[in-house]
Amino acid sequence: MGLKAYLARRIVYTLILVWAVITVNFIIFSLMPGDPIQAYVQSLKKVDEAKYQQLLEHFGLNKPLHERYLLTLKNLLTFNFGVSFHFGSSVTQVIMQRLPNTLILMGISTVISIILGMLIGVLVAYKRGGAFDTTVVTASLLTYSVPIFFLAWILITIFCLELGWFPTALEQPIQWNRNPPTNILELISGRLYHLVMPTMTLVLFSVAGWILLTRAVVLETINDDYVLTARAKGLKERTILYKHVLKNASLPLITSIALSFASIISGAIITETLFSYRGMGLLTYKAIMSGGGPDLPLLNAIFYILALCVIIANFLADILYGIIDPRIKYG
Repeated sequence: MGLKAYLARRIVYTLILVWAVITVNFIIFSLMPGDPIQAYVQSLKKVDEAKYQQLLEHFGLNKPLHERYLLTLKNLLTFNFGVSFHFGSSVTQVIMQRLPNTLILMGISTVISIILGMLIGVLVAYKRGGAFDTTVVTASLLTYSVPIFFLAWILITIFCLELGWFPTALEQPIQWNRNPPTNILELISGRLYHLVMPTMTLVLFSVAGWILLTRAVVLETINDDYVLTARAKGLKERTILYKHVLKNASLPLITSIALSFASIISGAIITETLFSYRGMGLLTYKAIMSGGGPDLPLLNAIFYILALCVIIANFLADILYGIIDPRIKYG
């Protein structure tokens, strides 16, 4: 099977997956216990039947189940997510206000974690069995197993409360809400200053996983014949490790990298909540824990977008396999 036929088949599979995601989303939110509209009306201190019926009509919840399913299918395929219960405005507008903050935080922390983890992981695999290997693996297992909220509390206590080097909350100085900066350098420096603590927390937590994964995949190929041949030709050890060994061991890493970037949009719920960082993670937490019950339109949109990102990431990873490793045939 050629590349075009493979792509056509994968696109069909992707469309089927998207339909399945929408269906599962609909089933989950339809089977949730309780009446979210009633909870929302009560949270407004207005237990009014007319208001209740108006909201049912507005959100299409007074229609038969099959009509609601077709309406959900149409709305999600056209990215029409409706109106948020909690914020009272368009779900798309609410998400777009928080999404840039999450993309900045998760993008920076993910890139740093992947690069550091792969570089250190290759070096640890090369020095396997030694003191450096034992120390790094032990430290990685320790940081990877510690709950991220505990890690964040330690960092906040040391660097924010004791040393006073960094702020404990928000994604920008609070005074910017009234007087936003006009200087681009002030804007960048202020945002970076508030990014240090949540970024450090996410990097320390996730880099350990990349170190362990890279070490494992490199150990599977580091003693192959082509490595011995490269050494016999007099190539530098750094070239052998990072250009040849890492490239041939990169297929499992590609999948993990693709899924990591796909999950960027979901944010980091615990970290963003602890640092009051107004991104997608904190938005998801508020949508779940809002006083008027779960914000179903907002949660539905978040879960759907995240599922789409994972599907697309897997699709791109499958394509990259054949580009990076010529031994893989599309079939």
